[in-house]
Amino acid sequence: MSPPSHILGISAFYHDSAACLVRDGEIIAACSEERLTRKKGDPDFPARAVEFCLAEGGITARELAHVGFYDKPIIKFERIIETYLGVAPRGFRQFLMAGPLWMKEKLFMDRQIRRALPEYEGDILYAEHHESHAASAFYPSPFEEAAILTMDGVGEWATASFGVGRGSDLQLLKEMRWPDSLGLLYSAFTYYTGFKVNSGEYKVMGLAPYGQPKYVDLIFKHLVDLHDDGSFRLNQDYFDYLGGLTMTNGRFNDLFGGLPRVPESDLTQKEMDLARSVQEVCEEIMLRQARAVHRETGMENLCLAGGVALNCVGNGRLLREGPFKRLFIQPAAGDAGGALGVAQLIWHRHLKQPRRVATGRDSMKGAYLGPGFSDTEIEQFLTRTGATYHHLDRQPLLESVAAQLADGKIIGWFNGRMEFGPRALGSRSILGDPRNPRMQADMNIKIKFREGFRPFAPSVLRERAADYFELDCESPYMLLVAPVKKERQIPMTAEQQQSLWGIAMLNVPRSDLPAITHIDYSARVQTVSRDVSPDYYDLIAEFDKRTGCAVVINTSFNVRGEPIVCSPKDAYTCFMRTDIDTLVLGRYMLHKAEQAPWQETDQWQQEFQLD
Repeated sequence: MSPPSHILGISAFYHDSAACLVRDGEIIAACSEERLTRKKGDPDFPARAVEFCLAEGGITARELAHVGFYDKPIIKFERIIETYLGVAPRGFRQFLMAGPLWMKEKLFMDRQIRRALPEYEGDILYAEHHESHAASAFYPSPFEEAAILTMDGVGEWATASFGVGRGSDLQLLKEMRWPDSLGLLYSAFTYYTGFKVNSGEYKVMGLAPYGQPKYVDLIFKHLVDLHDDGSFRLNQDYFDYLGGLTMTNGRFNDLFGGLPRVPESDLTQKEMDLARSVQEVCEEIMLRQARAVHRETGMENLCLAGGVALNCVGNGRLLREGPFKRLFIQPAAGDAGGALGVAQLIWHRHLKQPRRVATGRDSMKGAYLGPGFSDTEIEQFLTRTGATYHHLDRQPLLESVAAQLADGKIIGWFNGRMEFGPRALGSRSILGDPRNPRMQADMNIKIKFREGFRPFAPSVLRERAADYFELDCESPYMLLVAPVKKERQIPMTAEQQQSLWGIAMLNVPRSDLPAITHIDYSARVQTVSRDVSPDYYDLIAEFDKRTGCAVVINTSFNVRGEPIVCSPKDAYTCFMRTDIDTLVLGRYMLHKAEQAPWQETDQWQQEFQLD
């Protein structure tokens, strides 16, 4: 019997670097570098994520059969040089900023990887960017065959692509190319409305329901020439990303009536209307592209990846109004997922290994692919910190947490292996009672330190989802937005409709679960299955038993500007810095009222920096 084949996939140097380890086609570990370095969106080579993946697999770099990188740097560099030459001399400043980094790091990827893995002596293989996205979506999917659609900012030249997967075969058939990009169009409005590109797009999506689509016609008239098949051209007269240092330019400002919003300044109705408008444009393009893919392929199932696939509002419309019967969306749909995609490509395409599809179940293991910590490790950490804690058996712990949730307490929930991807899925989560009308404001302001307009997502028992939401399928990765059931909605009164607008509508309860119902009566739903996440499922079931509500608020365990917590130290620090009432680390429970006053010193940081 031959030894197992281990393949390491790597993505790096743009945003959200990551590593993934695959053993004989099975995903063993995957992690974004930001979770380990604590640098939000860390683009550097994922040295710590690689180290974690190898340790989780119980191997050394010498035992790797193959190492793959998720795109082709030389082709990407060619595109960058051609772009600079095409707009010269306008792009000279940008080239001066980017050129040295390319010459030092990005262009010589073999050297970077071998420096990080000195024991590895095999080949280093490269996939194209959108091939990696496509593979990350199709190969782990529950479909024997499916159409594939990828959409993002830009890879080498492609900005979107579609293809077909059958068994272990994957083929991309068509692509859209730079500089016409749905991801960059959305990012341009992210920049113009005062949010950070490559991380603030989800804020624009959350802001959209507060606005009116008053700029849609203007966008289609001046910015986007959209065709029936979803392909389009962007009018570069209004953008500056080809050769400038910003996403938009003066003509864009003139078109929309002023300079970009200053970050952190007050939001106005204009930003809300812009967010609503670009969101509707994005959804229309997604729908047209999906319909075109369906016409070309005739497939019943669709797999999605790329950064645009994280637009869960658009995904929800694809499910409800699109031509496909079923969707699978890669939970790490952005660049981090490319590490997984290239590893799967090596296994199935390069090594020609067959693909095994589990009936009705994807192979992402609930996305619980990151670091986990034993109770022994947790107790050792708590003892060293001098924290006051209680060890509880499983059932008493679940009952206690459920009772505290019902009593209005906010819980930091740290359980099992960390999630891979941008969503907290009940492993590194902050939990609350969705029935509490004050919970959204309290969690935004006192816990997350973030904008008050941002909605929270519900986690619901899989078999009870239809009791609360217009959703007739699983949504395990919180990547589908669905309407709250009509009978649970609370319509606005005529007086409210006339007197309230914008953010003022936030304080009007929209359903009997006000803390998770957005102002358009929607929710970003996570369905929870016991076979995938037994502790989290049983906690929600215990809450249901106590309250008659099979839903809890689930938001990521972090504060604004920081990555989701990874280690017990990260969770404890977040707990002590915020107004979280109770922290649960595995089988250990900590109450804020029992802790000594928080003092974070440099010595404390150094002592626990390896946790």
